[in-house]
Amino acid sequence: MPAPTSPSSKRNPSPPKVTPEKSETLKQLRANVGQLSTSTMRKLEQSLPWYSRLSADERSALGMVAQNGIAAFVTWYERPSSPSWILTDVFGTAPTELTRSISLQKALQLIRIVVEVVEDQVPVIAPEADQPSLREAVLRYSREVAFAAADVYARAAESRGSWDTRLEALIVDAILRGENTDALRSRIAALGWKAQERFTVMVGNSPSEPSASYVSELRRMAGRYAEDALVGIQGDRLILILGGVQDRESAYVKLSEMFAPGPVVYGPEASSLLEASGSAQSAFAGLTAARAWPSAPRPVAADDLLPERVISGDDAARRSLVKNIYRPLLAASNGLVETLGTYLELGHSLEATARELFVHANTVRYRLKRVCDVTGWDPLLPREAFVLQAALVVGRLSAPPKAATERQASRNQA
Repeated sequence: MPAPTSPSSKRNPSPPKVTPEKSETLKQLRANVGQLSTSTMRKLEQSLPWYSRLSADERSALGMVAQNGIAAFVTWYERPSSPSWILTDVFGTAPTELTRSISLQKALQLIRIVVEVVEDQVPVIAPEADQPSLREAVLRYSREVAFAAADVYARAAESRGSWDTRLEALIVDAILRGENTDALRSRIAALGWKAQERFTVMVGNSPSEPSASYVSELRRMAGRYAEDALVGIQGDRLILILGGVQDRESAYVKLSEMFAPGPVVYGPEASSLLEASGSAQSAFAGLTAARAWPSAPRPVAADDLLPERVISGDDAARRSLVKNIYRPLLAASNGLVETLGTYLELGHSLEATARELFVHANTVRYRLKRVCDVTGWDPLLPREAFVLQAALVVGRLSAPPKAATERQASRNQA
């Protein structure tokens, strides 16, 4: 009864018998390694136009890979073994340089050239009886090297993907903190950011357990509406930084569908990515205050939540109301502040306001239209009237006491 074959003996078979023809072929292969390498380098320059455009260091790295491949083939031909050694014997320390210099497609073109050079020399190197086995060995070896090259590029892509993810997280965090340094500019450039204008930050709730496919899908959708996008997930918050947004209204509505249930707020546009921190701060302040407006649209602009943000203690919202609404109304004069205040205090009644101010109702209409022209907010619409009323409140509180008293006295005299 034959002895059982152990698993280890199957994994490590005994070396094949070396025939006289193969022995002669091995001898010729070893003697012609230098010639094969020289022929390979010459054919690379003649057959691959992109090869001559590489830098000297890049051509040197690729040449080393080709020479290692030929030298390793001799060892492999003597005793074919597991292809795991190919990564070190052929590519050596070149994977990083290789993946930076050329694409996988070009790497496979290089392997094809090496195979062609060796095949062309088969009649010279091997005796006629051993030529078929040598050609077969070249083909098998080229297959192993091609798979090894694909493995090198796959690992490099995974490494780059992980690095890009970490770099993106650092950039998002720096923007949220308002960092404006050379390091941030360098990171943005390294990430390949292309957009130069129209930067906006959207924030909302993130899924409880976001998957890699979810983030990828969000990036793809953002790419349909913006030139560039950064995605950040911080706890239960999802941050989306967009650059070069086209068709903003449609973009915000479609992208809001990718957020988890709850309010979604987008900040005002920033002129550069480094200034997007202001948009992010407004968006986060709006997200905090959004629950005070249950019927708010989804998504909602942070500037549409100015009253709620002021009440929640957002000083930036208070300054915005004073700067963009209250002071322009004061500068416009013509009784706009007094007319608007009276109109709001008297329950939005044109007739009651006209009687209180001793003017015609058409004069009130004209002044209220002027309020809309000056501020962009229409006092005839309830929600926008609420924003204007909040602006009057914070504006009066921010005015010097003497100026406020004088305006009240002037109003009483009128």
